[in-house]
Amino acid sequence: MARVFAIANQKGGVAKTTTCINLAASLVATRRRVLLIDLDPQGNATTGSGVDKLNLEHSIYDVLIGDCSLVDAMQFSEHGGYQLLPANRDLTAAEVDLLKLPTKEHRLREALAPVRENYDYILIDCPPSLSMLTVNALAAADGVIIPMQCEYYALEGLTDLVDSIQRIGRALNPSLTIEGLLRTMYDPRSSLTNDVSEQLRTHFGDKLYDTVIPRNVRLAEAPSMACRRWCTTSNRRAHRPIWRSPASCPVASARQHAAPSHKEFSWRPRKEAWDADWTPCLAVPASRRYRNRRSRPIAENCSICRWN
Repeated sequence: MARVFAIANQKGGVAKTTTCINLAASLVATRRRVLLIDLDPQGNATTGSGVDKLNLEHSIYDVLIGDCSLVDAMQFSEHGGYQLLPANRDLTAAEVDLLKLPTKEHRLREALAPVRENYDYILIDCPPSLSMLTVNALAAADGVIIPMQCEYYALEGLTDLVDSIQRIGRALNPSLTIEGLLRTMYDPRSSLTNDVSEQLRTHFGDKLYDTVIPRNVRLAEAPSMACRRWCTTSNRRAHRPIWRSPASCPVASARQHAAPSHKEFSWRPRKEAWDADWTPCLAVPASRRYRNRRSRPIAENCSICRWN
């Protein structure tokens, strides 16, 4: 049976959607069966998965109010390789409509029951508020992953979130636990970041993940480049994420057929390192594809940075 994780934080802009999409794609890369549920009316997880949220026949809203089954509303993300339950602006009406329905807190849990056996992991991207949608996510989840910035405002909001999780656990879902806290947009050079990290480690102990997500502009640029997955290459430092471009990526395709510009293609790969079967990801800017070593440009000949 699938483990259900809600990616939740009432504070916005802490990389909930980015965490959810990349975690889903990473689990798929390890041959897990994954279902991603977009429970945010903004629909960013839907867009980030390569699905047009403006042309949906059914969405999570229809599932919650009972107009269709969860299987009918699901779509496959070709960019990520996982199943997606999409959302759009229609979900804003669910707050009012759910109040009129019986067992309004368990609508999502009941909808997931028939399909939980079909997946290894189910990830729920929650909205940035403690609304009825978030309550549904927490009532359906086995654990909560909390992405957060190492700032004092985020620390204050975390107190309210933990209190809400405990209250929902007592009333609706006794098995609900905090799976872990993920520090995002992490800058180790800041003394504030280090101070907040120490406070989190003091209060949460092993619940605080050792892994941190550094502040990286490429994470913010990736959705505009239609790049959904990442890989690591041998000629980069370990665990450095590089966004992976699918074969259908319009940006990569356009750049591949456009006339070469000096800024993008002014490089000469070393002959012995080049293989005709290896293609660098053109959706990644040149400044990230190569690095200088003794003032010599080295091509990133990545054999896995292609969409298979």
